[in-house]
Amino acid sequence: MATINFLYRSTRPEAFLNLRLLYRAQDKTLPKGYKDFTIGAKTKTKVSSKYWNNQHNRRSKDIDIINLQREIKSELSSLESFVLTEFEKAQKIAVGKKWLQNTVDKFYQPNQSIQKIPQDLIGFFDYYIAEREREISVTSKRKLNVVKHKMERLESYLGSTIMIREIGDSFKKEFVDYYESQGYSKATTQRELGYIKTLCKFAKVKGLDTHNELINLKLKKESIRGPYLSFEELDKIKNAPLEHEYQENARDWLLISCYTGQRVSDFLRFTSEMLREEKGKLLLEFKQKKTQKLMTIPVLPEVKEVLEKREGNFPRPLSDQRYNEYIKEVCQEAKLFKKIKGKKKVNLDPESKKGKFRAIEGMFPKWELVSSHIGRRSFCTNYYGIIPTNFLMYISGHSTESIFLDYIGKSNKDLALEIADLFEVL
Repeated sequence: MATINFLYRSTRPEAFLNLRLLYRAQDKTLPKGYKDFTIGAKTKTKVSSKYWNNQHNRRSKDIDIINLQREIKSELSSLESFVLTEFEKAQKIAVGKKWLQNTVDKFYQPNQSIQKIPQDLIGFFDYYIAEREREISVTSKRKLNVVKHKMERLESYLGSTIMIREIGDSFKKEFVDYYESQGYSKATTQRELGYIKTLCKFAKVKGLDTHNELINLKLKKESIRGPYLSFEELDKIKNAPLEHEYQENARDWLLISCYTGQRVSDFLRFTSEMLREEKGKLLLEFKQKKTQKLMTIPVLPEVKEVLEKREGNFPRPLSDQRYNEYIKEVCQEAKLFKKIKGKKKVNLDPESKKGKFRAIEGMFPKWELVSSHIGRRSFCTNYYGIIPTNFLMYISGHSTESIFLDYIGKSNKDLALEIADLFEVL
């Protein structure tokens, strides 16, 4: 039986973790009949002393720490599994410090030459997508290709090739300056810099050299919260007089989205075949497109009302683009004219053939800011504090409470006030 643990053995603020393999070899010539061995090797997983000693195994509400924990634990778990599998296959007489180090190196650089892996950022995009072909969705591939084309334009702007090993603080500044010059929003800049960091971490796992400043490749998340529709506004939408059938069709989908809490990629695929009754309760069963998770959620009265109006059927299917267009019309007819802070896509170059669309921050009538995301956010926001949070997270598909609370815009101050209210009624 062999076991593995990981140690931080350096006095430096950042260092590669050490892997320690402990196993017992049977030997009848010894008084105990066995001998215990402990051997070590250096990994290519680099962490800070602060993270390893204070954050790795502790619960946190900080989304950056949560994501780092998930990433490091996943990598170490894969390494542990790989080494133990190789250990079981190896002749024990061959197992030693050199064998262990070679095995660890093999995990980070499996059966391929580093020279075959692109070391420039543009080339690495294609390599990353090919390597993770079965793990990432079509939507994710499309987003990565969009960022890749932006990086091609950035290379042209800089007049030099962007190498993986050079992506650190200097690249971050050039990246941010370029995105600002092109009119991209802070949210887009923050999100797409995160994609670059993900690629660099994957390159590191594959054995490529990465910059020591890679850990700093992040930006503060933009605080503008997306809009949601209150119960009162949903009643206005439900009762608004509409002139066209396509508007009624879009309105029914909007109501369904606000009372099921699902992503647009899921609810626009709902059909009557997904409905079933169990113990007198009407349920909706489907597989989420993004996570491939099989979901079963209750059908709320507001959704039942739409189904009954349509003789048990969901509204007519339509594309995401048309849905986004039509629900703006619906909300305009419902007189959602109050101006709120938000971001709206504006064509900065209307005279060009393709245009230059960017998200502009400002005060706009609410109906102009309505999009396909609003249903899921409205569901989570409206039912928060009414339905237990873990139930809402199950329906919405959020993986952690901190991500869920950030999604609906709840700060630590909000939580403190809610807790104080609860103690007052005790």
